[in-house]
Amino acid sequence: MGEMVQMSEEGLLTDVERRLVDEFPRFSADEVGNLVRQEHARFRGSRIRDFVTLLAEKRARDQLKRRLN
Repeated sequence: MGEMVQMSEEGLLTDVERRLVDEFPRFSADEVGNLVRQEHARFRGSRIRDFVTLLAEKRARDQLKRRLN
């Protein structure tokens, strides 16, 4: 059987930050990182963690798009 690789939320957040910095070069890495962490913190009390990073990425991306307009 295939080996399942499990990444920590911290590792996933780092990947999200990199993707968004590449996608939105107008914003500094610090700005993007702070926004991603802020959005991630919204889900701090969530018991089910499977989609927290994905939801934080979507919210951060939406905010960055709004800031460009």
